[in-house]
Amino acid sequence: MSENEQAGEKTELPTEKRLREAREQGNIPRSRELATAAVFVAAVLALYAMAGSMGNSARQWMKAALSPEVGLLNTPNALFGHAGWMLLKLMLAFSPLIVVCLAAGMIAPALMGGLQFSNKALMPDLKRMNPLTGIKRLVGAEALAELVKSMLRVAFVGTAAGLCIWQGADGLRGLLHLPLESAIGRGLGFTLKLLLATAGAMALLAAIDAPYQKWNWLRKLKMTREELRREMKESEGSPEVKGRIRQMQMQLSQRRMMEAVPTADVVLVNPTHYAVALKYESGRMSAPTVVARGVDELALRIRQVADGNKVAVVSSPPLARALYRESQLGKEIPVRLYSAVALVLSYVYQLRQWRTGPMPQMAPIDIDEFGKGGTR
Repeated sequence: MSENEQAGEKTELPTEKRLREAREQGNIPRSRELATAAVFVAAVLALYAMAGSMGNSARQWMKAALSPEVGLLNTPNALFGHAGWMLLKLMLAFSPLIVVCLAAGMIAPALMGGLQFSNKALMPDLKRMNPLTGIKRLVGAEALAELVKSMLRVAFVGTAAGLCIWQGADGLRGLLHLPLESAIGRGLGFTLKLLLATAGAMALLAAIDAPYQKWNWLRKLKMTREELRREMKESEGSPEVKGRIRQMQMQLSQRRMMEAVPTADVVLVNPTHYAVALKYESGRMSAPTVVARGVDELALRIRQVADGNKVAVVSSPPLARALYRESQLGKEIPVRLYSAVALVLSYVYQLRQWRTGPMPQMAPIDIDEFGKGGTR
């Protein structure tokens, strides 16, 4: 497989940005089976829990609906008014069931992908009106998956209902020989068992469909490597821009460092490859501090600035290299180099005192002579 073909395959998981944009457009994972099962199971459980109270309300409603007083309503307005009042009482009687079903219908989508309201999903899309796209939806993988789900739904629900009826067949036949009230009670009990069996089958189907829908949603949002690179470039900036920013930051840091060189007491050099500028203020600093450091071209610039501002430049290759390796800009020098740097500063201070006389000579410094504590 060629590199171009691999680049065109959607093999990369969607980024947070892509997932967020999909949700903003109303594209979130949805499972019809989960929503249907949630509402149906909630309704069955509500009926089981509130059957007594709703049954009493229904009986009271029937008594009011079939009351002899209804025959006294001889005008259309009176009849319509009574019908409206009876409808309201019926809705109030079953309002707990309605509330439970509405709550289940809202909770189920929230469990899958959250509640998302988007106007973009309601906007007309010409692609949906394309006949070729419609044909692909009818004969594609999505259509096959829906067909399989429909077959599973019929199989699950039909099997559960069939087993329930088969187990209760003898009891159903015996209802004909029972008093009316007992027959109604047993019939309602069997109906509840049938509804519970159906709810269990629908819940099992939803447990299969919900993970599949989540997986399929993520699969559709997968990205090609080129899309991933393009998004990273847009969100984090192109390498060229980031390189330019780093270059500007480095230039700003070097400019500030060069401005600090004139305040240094001494610049230790290699003499050409390394340069480290040190500053020490007795009483304010516990140890000499590095105000500038650099190699090669930057070291040359530090020397030039130091020469231009009459800052002492001392050639000590071992000490210059050690300071460059072990010190940081704006930080104090390492403890083990205290004594070596103290000799240099002593020489610089003597140099300042003898500017009008002969220049003092500084003895060579071997930093290996000094221990970890900064002493010989």
